[in-house]
Amino acid sequence: MNGAPRQFILGLGSNLGERAEIIAQAIRRLDQLPGTRVLAVSAAVDSDPVGYADQPNFLNLCLAIVCDLNPDELLAQTLEIERQLGRERTANRNGPRTLDIDLLFYEGGAWSSPTVTLPHPRWSSRGFVIIPLGNLLQTPALAKVPAWGSLAAEVRSLPVGGQGLRAWQGPTPWSKTP
Repeated sequence: MNGAPRQFILGLGSNLGERAEIIAQAIRRLDQLPGTRVLAVSAAVDSDPVGYADQPNFLNLCLAIVCDLNPDELLAQTLEIERQLGRERTANRNGPRTLDIDLLFYEGGAWSSPTVTLPHPRWSSRGFVIIPLGNLLQTPALAKVPAWGSLAAEVRSLPVGGQGLRAWQGPTPWSKTP
């Protein structure tokens, strides 16, 4: 651990099982990690699959945490949460899964290691990230944090169509502002 708490923005997605409940369980487990607290959760979107279309729709959202782990340590924890909640890794990286937790951004700026690159290299091409991220960055927990100001401006400038993305109308067994 590096000891200095930093904010992270994560993307969560699920398209197998009880998607909303699986995401709620993941949020609770993230909040229970030592030295970690969930700050805010975005609105969710129901999204068509990308890359491999022959699978169920995804439920996606973004959340912000404050954590004293570095990105590599946090990745190890998120992979364990995915495993605990039934994620089975296959050769098809874009295939169906009970849970996917992506590290998207780190308050410390950029991070590069053999296992993690931050910012996430494909975030700006994914509408299922951009829309919830824009929502998240407007929450009081993030709107006034200087580290996220330029990101919020970048998100607002991105051309995002809503094709294949719908506001989630189902249950939200998680709190938007813990």
